[in-house]
Amino acid sequence: MKVLIIEDENLAAERLANLIHQYDFSIEIVAKLDSVREAVAFFDSEDAPDLAFFDIQLADGLSFDIFEQTEVNCPVIFTTAFDEYALRAFKVNSIDYLLKPIDFEELSQAFDQFFKLKKEAKVAEKAPDLALIQQAMQMMTKQYKTRFIIKAGSKITSVPIDNILYFYSEHRTTYAKTKDGKKHAIDYTLEQLEGLLDPKIFFRLNRKFMTAFPAIKEVLTYSNSRLKVELIDLKDEEVLVGRDKIGDFKKWLDQ
Repeated sequence: MKVLIIEDENLAAERLANLIHQYDFSIEIVAKLDSVREAVAFFDSEDAPDLAFFDIQLADGLSFDIFEQTEVNCPVIFTTAFDEYALRAFKVNSIDYLLKPIDFEELSQAFDQFFKLKKEAKVAEKAPDLALIQQAMQMMTKQYKTRFIIKAGSKITSVPIDNILYFYSEHRTTYAKTKDGKKHAIDYTLEQLEGLLDPKIFFRLNRKFMTAFPAIKEVLTYSNSRLKVELIDLKDEEVLVGRDKIGDFKKWLDQ
């Protein structure tokens, strides 16, 4: 079996190669490449390996660029330090990925899956889907808002996102509650904010509230398996996590 490694960190490439040989010493590492340019040249001139490991961030760009410049005729396992939010586009049968630092157990599971598909003659179905790759690329290169313009009378100020505890909707207006205890009307709906804010930092609790983690004082169990969230500087109002959001909220708390 022939395997290609595309990784721009020498130590990471060596570690991956050692783990591969720990799994099966007979596996041949055909090359260790560190750039998009080298990878494109390899696939243009060499026979495709049986399997390739692609680091997402390379010396001269993202490994997704390889697929736009040449044809990759082999299954790919991505290796990356990006977290689960950036990898949602990979949660399909056509692409596998490993989070760094890679451990032997996870690598073994990826190989076991590869050989299972190969035995079932389905390994071709594991070839990367360009549409999904482009979706993942957009997610990983997306720029989230870092500040908001606030109007107070004739004054216009800019509030950094780090200074905002939570957003909430009231009487068809969206407000940002800041760490100094003030509230500021902003020109966005909560639905729009979901696409503008980093999901690692803010979570949409329900139809009315979207909070940052530092704003949470307590999370309490409520009736019928509901969750109640107590937010800083919020009185006389219950904030319940939407029933359909409880699972994602627990994962967000545990990231």
